[in-house]
Amino acid sequence: MNKKILVFVAIAILSAVFGAYVSFKKQPSVKSDSPAVESLMKANLPDTQGQTHALSEWRGKVLLVNFWATWCPPCVEEMPELVDLQNSPGIKNLQIVGIGVDSPSNIQQFTTKFQISYPILVAGMEGTEIARALGNQAGGLPFTVLIDADGHVRHTYLGRLKMNEVKADLANL
Repeated sequence: MNKKILVFVAIAILSAVFGAYVSFKKQPSVKSDSPAVESLMKANLPDTQGQTHALSEWRGKVLLVNFWATWCPPCVEEMPELVDLQNSPGIKNLQIVGIGVDSPSNIQQFTTKFQISYPILVAGMEGTEIARALGNQAGGLPFTVLIDADGHVRHTYLGRLKMNEVKADLANL
């Protein structure tokens, strides 16, 4: 094995262990008047086809913004549940948006292989800084932010999502 593969494997293992460790913890929410939310809404990020989007396209909807990477096992494991949640007829006005903290080519290959029914945007390492501004001080993945229709952060989640908790939080909106 060459060094690049060993480094990749080590990073993947460390991410998985860290994700498992913090998956049960809920992060403190960002204040609703935070400039981080407005900055997120103004961020212009490309999708997997290279078309640029701003999250403000979905202003007025409940947003579940999921920061993830292809090399993060908990991120990949929760994606089918996010697809189910996005496709759920019982939850109205919800838009899930994935923000990939990975290379455009890795994200493109991943989304070609798996059918994801919500927008996937490519942020690369900039995604880490966006997530940090929204409360992800640990820098771990996956990191998910629930933003209400008025643009206020209601909850943040670090680690693999517990869908029953997310659905309860959505119901409380």
